[in-house]
Amino acid sequence: MKRIRLSVVCASMMLAAATQTAHAGGILTNTNQSIDFLRNPARDAAIGLDGVYSNPAGVAFMPNGFHVAFNWQYAHQTRTTTWENDLLKLGLKNNGSATKEYEGVANAPIIPSLQAAYNKDNWSFQFNFSVPGGGGKCEFDQGIGSFETVVGAITNKLISTSNMLNATLGQFNASVPNVTGYDVDGYMKGQQYYFGVQIGAAHKFNEHLSVYGGLRLLYGTASYEARLNNIRVMNGSNGMTLPDYFEGVQNGLFAAGADISSKATMVQAGIEQYVAAFMQAGMTQEQAMQTPEVQGLVQTGQQLAAAGQQLQGVGEQLSESAEVLAPYANGMNLKSDQKGWGIAPVIGIDYKTGAFNFAAKYEFKTRMRMKNNSDLLEAGVIDAMNKYENGTSVPEDAPALLALGAQWSIVDNVRLNLGYHHFYDTDAHWYNNTQKLLDGGTNEYLAGVEWDITPRLTVSGGGQLTRYQLTDAYMNDISFVVSSYSFGFGLGYKVSDIVKLSAAYFQTNYENYDMNTPEQNMASLGLTIPAGKNSFTRTNRVLGVSCELTF
Repeated sequence: MKRIRLSVVCASMMLAAATQTAHAGGILTNTNQSIDFLRNPARDAAIGLDGVYSNPAGVAFMPNGFHVAFNWQYAHQTRTTTWENDLLKLGLKNNGSATKEYEGVANAPIIPSLQAAYNKDNWSFQFNFSVPGGGGKCEFDQGIGSFETVVGAITNKLISTSNMLNATLGQFNASVPNVTGYDVDGYMKGQQYYFGVQIGAAHKFNEHLSVYGGLRLLYGTASYEARLNNIRVMNGSNGMTLPDYFEGVQNGLFAAGADISSKATMVQAGIEQYVAAFMQAGMTQEQAMQTPEVQGLVQTGQQLAAAGQQLQGVGEQLSESAEVLAPYANGMNLKSDQKGWGIAPVIGIDYKTGAFNFAAKYEFKTRMRMKNNSDLLEAGVIDAMNKYENGTSVPEDAPALLALGAQWSIVDNVRLNLGYHHFYDTDAHWYNNTQKLLDGGTNEYLAGVEWDITPRLTVSGGGQLTRYQLTDAYMNDISFVVSSYSFGFGLGYKVSDIVKLSAAYFQTNYENYDMNTPEQNMASLGLTIPAGKNSFTRTNRVLGVSCELTF
């Protein structure tokens, strides 16, 4: 039972493990690194300073000089899971409903990024600072379904135990507290930032072709907090702590034991009276003991003795459970911090011909190991909790990314953009090899258009279609993604030849992922979670502004 409690709390902590509030891109990657991306996501073949991230080879075609852009984004996201499971009916706050919605709110008020390039003739030296993963915190005020159903499973077992005991104890004028449900307060908060620094250089061979090579350093830092408070075993509207419940059970067992002892004394007295009477009538003691009257009482005495031994065994087991659970009666608090880093190459190519520009970029897989500094000092029965065991290093690779793009200048002041992204998710290494549960990598399809209304004013808009190759085995409410489509729009205005300002809005609309959950038998814990249904979805909205300077 101790392990059950620890597993519940640690499962709640894991929900924040992919707190990517500014999410646009792969499962562990944010691709929205500039305001130009927000107003037109299809930037993979665009020529601009934001290309330091999206098309670094193309930056070599910008004019000579020093270019720098400061970007600020604000993101608001929700994550919602809807659980349907009969165990939820036992929750006091669920009003008898087997369906419950859990919503986490994630805010990232400040997501900064900086792109800089120094172009001199055929060379472009570039620097990029961004938050390519994470970017804020996520809070779940009611916890999540995966741990509330475990609390429900524990309660369901207590209900069965109480019903069984009361059916037996009734004949001994004793009872234990009835259990009708549970009450619990769950809370979790996760905060995660993956800071990225990329440096590199592009070389322009001629007016048509340029190539890029660079390195990206990722530094990850994360903190998770989980609380499980006010655990109550409910008897109607009356709540009991776990120790109070077990004390009530012990009192019922003691009362039954006293009644058994009293009845055993009466049975023994009856046997002695019958034997004495039969012996006075001329029977031997042996003959008297074999009479139906005495044998009936002997059998009753044996049944009472067996019942007493059984209740003694049950009492010892319950005493052990009560002793284990007592320290957790008022809830628990756990915290975990993670830190890690990794480095990987980035290469790119850009080719211009006539009104067309084509580009490609490949980011190699970044090997990441996040080391835990946690209150969880030992592993538990549920393997998922081990992700936060103190002192361990957790694999959280950023998968490789292939980005392809094309741009067509329809007329001098109108450009059409197309892009394609593929994340090699299944080649990365994540905790417990969860990447192997996917059917393949993530695919994204992007399109957009830019229109220079005047030499100083540009408006743009575009969209992105993201398709994950998810499976029921991969999906869980601890950390999840769902396929989506996004759109963005905005404008850029050249205040002068030196200063350009941009503003944009970006929104992602997510699909619902519905799945049936099979019955889960936790044999080592003696618990069963019945089959049910889950549904997953998210929301994401981003606002951003930037200032670009050219010297």
